[in-house]
Amino acid sequence: MEPVRLMREMFEAAIASAQPARCVPAHLPNPAEVRGRLIVVGAGKASAAMARAVEEHWRGPLDGLVVTRYGYHVPCQHIRIVEAAHPVPDAAGLQAAERMLGLVSGLTPDDVVLCLISGGGSSLLPLPLPGITLADKQQVNRALLASGASIGEMNTVRRHLSAIKGGRLAAACHPARVITLVLSDVPGDAPMDIASGPTVGDPTTCADALDIVQRYGIELPAPVRVLLDSGRGESVKPDDARLAGHTTRMVAAPQQALEVAAQVARRHGYAAHILSDAVEGEAREVGKVLAALALQVAGRGQPFTAPCAILSGGETTVTLRGQGRGGRNVECLLSLAIATRGHARIHALMGDTDGVDGAQEIAGAHIGPDTLARAFAQGIHPRRSLDDNDAHGFFQALGDAVVTGPTLTNVNDFRVILVNA
Repeated sequence: MEPVRLMREMFEAAIASAQPARCVPAHLPNPAEVRGRLIVVGAGKASAAMARAVEEHWRGPLDGLVVTRYGYHVPCQHIRIVEAAHPVPDAAGLQAAERMLGLVSGLTPDDVVLCLISGGGSSLLPLPLPGITLADKQQVNRALLASGASIGEMNTVRRHLSAIKGGRLAAACHPARVITLVLSDVPGDAPMDIASGPTVGDPTTCADALDIVQRYGIELPAPVRVLLDSGRGESVKPDDARLAGHTTRMVAAPQQALEVAAQVARRHGYAAHILSDAVEGEAREVGKVLAALALQVAGRGQPFTAPCAILSGGETTVTLRGQGRGGRNVECLLSLAIATRGHARIHALMGDTDGVDGAQEIAGAHIGPDTLARAFAQGIHPRRSLDDNDAHGFFQALGDAVVTGPTLTNVNDFRVILVNA
């Protein structure tokens, strides 16, 4: 099979493996567990599709509200679907969070709250703590996105500015029981980092958030600084009595998506090797490391023998210094292309399984041995594009962007390098 077709097939198989219709039903509560009402709430790029999967498989009455990214709406009969902005939050998300807290207030011990959480929920539930505004949170969010901070670091700060994340949604549900179904998009699959953990206890502190802000030189709005300095932003801790008896169930994660993609490669005669589902770091530096590995395989047959597919997932970061649009997958890929220098046997594809790399409605891109030559022929200088954080522009000009549209799921980054024999 032609390399680009094979890599696209692997990417599409990874996305399909994490579709809510496929992975949510097995994790629904037993009807006998619900003696009172079932309330469904949630947030994330996959939350609307998760909600529909719940409706299609739950036979009793239910009510609810979930908030998803614009363009990710899936029609439901009983669960209200609200669309809001990502990655920088907006008023629609704030209003949805307010309604969500109202929906779970006044419940009884017989009631069950089913919380559907997936990546993107941090921006989609931007309810600020008293004393700060949505504009303050937007300013902090933009600064975090451009800083190079890891997703865990960003969400540590977000949890301490939120009236609903960091376990506060679960606390608001008390004394009802909360069952959280999680579709992971973060390295390590830590529930407190997926959508900033609205239903799980948070061991980090305001002091931790301040350390991160200082580490990356982020300028805080004055009210945010006061909130963190005072400790008023402290989150709900894991030993809080209001969280007793709650459960969290992981329904899909990056590792299983990589394993499905590996099976596709093996069916086509490639040995498949998963490096890690939790790769982090500056995207262009990760690209250099992956390039060195691919060149070692191609030139010396170490540590793998060609033909092979080298897979990895996780979430790299981009520190914006140029005027381009960023995109961690395309930046990593362009860095790899430059470092492999048009090697005749190396192909690669990198993309985000939610269909959006950075703030662009583009999942990622692919490269082959002729990528750099075609760019130079068009007067496009790869290094200048990388230095300007303009990998999206680079790959769009070549026609090598990978566009999926909304995938209705999110298990983070997908990277595959093919080294042919």
